[in-house]
Amino acid sequence: MVQIEQIFPSLTWRIRHETMYPDQPFDIVKLKDDFDGIHFGLYLDHQLTGVVSLFQDGDIYQFRKLAVLPSAQKMGLGSQLMDYILDFCKIQKATKLWCNARVNAKEFYFKFGFHETDKTFFKDGNDFVVMEKELSS
Repeated sequence: MVQIEQIFPSLTWRIRHETMYPDQPFDIVKLKDDFDGIHFGLYLDHQLTGVVSLFQDGDIYQFRKLAVLPSAQKMGLGSQLMDYILDFCKIQKATKLWCNARVNAKEFYFKFGFHETDKTFFKDGNDFVVMEKELSS
């Protein structure tokens, strides 16, 4: 059974750390603007298993730190989180949703209609590309 609900920012940190930066200090996963964002948790059989964070700038939203625990990957849970935030953004009348995607994960975002921009960068040992999706109102 899967449930997705809004969660407190600090609940995202353990999932982010275990999934994205397990070899780094725990504090690396804390964003300075975490308490300005909207955070969603995916519960699999009542256990917090995936998270994603949304940040709003007018009618443009950025999602950050989409993470599903390694033990639960390849089960479609990340896709369920993506569908959820896409629906959420449409309800909020967002015109665009974007992210800093790890280059090795960009195929995942293509499935949801995101396209690459020409903005790329390297951070914390990973190559990133800015990806975005225009949302119709």
